[in-house]
Amino acid sequence: MTVFWTSTTENHLDAIYSYISLDSPQYAKRLVDRLTQRSKQIGNFPFSGRKVPEYDMKQIREVLEKKL
Repeated sequence: MTVFWTSTTENHLDAIYSYISLDSPQYAKRLVDRLTQRSKQIGNFPFSGRKVPEYDMKQIREVLEKKL
């Protein structure tokens, strides 16, 4: 399955990186890497994430990443 990132999501990821990198570029990169790896999980296991409640469609999934 192909995972598509919306431009809004990409902008959020960039903003997360920019904000965290002010204190720790290394940690910012690690976090962005973890988040992008989670998208690969959905590509390999399409129903491993939960349905997005706002859309109630089985094709739209999300995975949550806990903070460290």
